[in-house]
Amino acid sequence: MKKHRKNNASQRSLFEFFSNKKRHIAKKSHPLFGTGYHTYVNTPGKPVWSGREYSKFSDEGYIKNVIAHRCINMIASGAASVPWALHRIEGGFRQQVAEHPVLNLLNNPNPCSSGAEFFEAIYSNKLISGNGYIQAIKPDGEVPMELFALRPDRIAVIAGKGCVPEGYRYTVGEKHRDFRVDRITGKSDILHIKSFHPLDDWYGLSAIEAAAYSIDQHNQAGQWNQALLQNGARPSGALIVKGGENGEGGFLDESQYNRIKEQLDDTHSGPANAGRPILLEGGLDWKEMSLSPKDMDFINSKNSSARDIALAFGVPPQLLGIPGDNTYSNMAEARLSLWEQTIMPMINSMAGALNGWLVDDFGGNLRLSHRLDDISALAPRREAVWKRVKDADFLSDEEKRRAVGI
Repeated sequence: MKKHRKNNASQRSLFEFFSNKKRHIAKKSHPLFGTGYHTYVNTPGKPVWSGREYSKFSDEGYIKNVIAHRCINMIASGAASVPWALHRIEGGFRQQVAEHPVLNLLNNPNPCSSGAEFFEAIYSNKLISGNGYIQAIKPDGEVPMELFALRPDRIAVIAGKGCVPEGYRYTVGEKHRDFRVDRITGKSDILHIKSFHPLDDWYGLSAIEAAAYSIDQHNQAGQWNQALLQNGARPSGALIVKGGENGEGGFLDESQYNRIKEQLDDTHSGPANAGRPILLEGGLDWKEMSLSPKDMDFINSKNSSARDIALAFGVPPQLLGIPGDNTYSNMAEARLSLWEQTIMPMINSMAGALNGWLVDDFGGNLRLSHRLDDISALAPRREAVWKRVKDADFLSDEEKRRAVGI
């Protein structure tokens, strides 16, 4: 059971603090940082908003693009499903701790979400925006009692001197609340987890931003196909009335024009009539005015964009059902690659951030990690390790047990 918190502003979650929420978020352009290592153009106390549009990344990438959506879901849900493990370090030995308030907090961070839902939101935010934010509810002088995932578009870094920010500003509508950062320890009630960005000192780089061109191409291919269906699958072109040899003709009277228009609407519109040939009378000629899907290499272009999107997120295209890419001989190898190259670095980074920001508050030389033995996709990797340890004649039984984490 969680202890009762005192009802004051410093101990309340942001969901309680902002009771009258407004959906509109005022955005500011991202100012340039100075070139000096310790000096920035921003004066201390000034919030620096990200110059990238989180709402557009969410809408065009996560909501409207099936490939990016699946990549984010696959990575975030997989990372959030890995159970946490806690060890106490004593005399160079690691002793696993089965029950502890840290594990209880991570598995039940707040009344609104379970542990898996909480971390899936954090990982998804990081993949969409390049940044993830966690707020800790800490009564004065006590360890954190609850954790909340915050939307990245509502957080602005308060620039400071050097690499440590002065704080973070959470804004909803016209209300805002500042969280200060300890200049000595760098700790705050807000944990900022970000991806590397080569051109930004405060914010991380979104995978969607790296795949933006491919996402646009993939979305536009879908919009083209949808527009064709919504347009009744009409052939795109023009009927040309040929003139006579002496220059006469070349036009239709009103009744002829209406009859031909009616015929096109009735017999050449709609999905059922798609591809139906047009029967032209004397004096009429059909002029194609658009490229066919074959001419545009529609399918190959769409699959190429999908592969680029998957590449930006670190997901093997085979796992997404994209044809034309057989990098791995089977699905097991593709899943193993996803976990080793994408998901495991993400969860290791999360464990390292929580060790310095959260676990240290509980003391006792504790270190947080993950129970990787529960992941079926890593079974080939575990079997290879066990085989190597088993065949190592120069190791004692005790050293072998320690080598495999027992």
